Amino acid sequence: MTTSSLSFLAAAAASADQPPAWLTYLPLIAMGFAFWFLILRPQMRQQKEQRNKIAAIKKGDQVLTGGGLVGKISRVIDDNYVEVELAQGFKVKALKSTIADIIPPVGSAPAND
Repeated sequence: MTTSSLSFLAAAAASADQPPAWLTYLPLIAMGFAFWFLILRPQMRQQKEQRNKIAAIKKGDQVLTGGGLVGKISRVIDDNYVEVELAQGFKVKALKSTIADIIPPVGSAPAND
């Protein structure tokens, strides 16, 4: 009987030296939150701004397509398509999702002023 009580006390003493189980997962949880706030959240914000910018395209805007072509919007066909004039008299139908950026007018003030 004394040997069983000694082994029980020895097991209890060994488990007292170990940290709680939730404490071992704390670094992983912290890395997950850091990943979320430093990488995913800013990327989602950029995607939302891009979607809003593309949704607000209007006739006369100068755009850059995903293929690197620069043109002017001659007509917004519907929610998915626009007509882009690449050269005078040369118009193509493009998906709005392929528009990479809207180019500001040349005469506008720089962003840092």
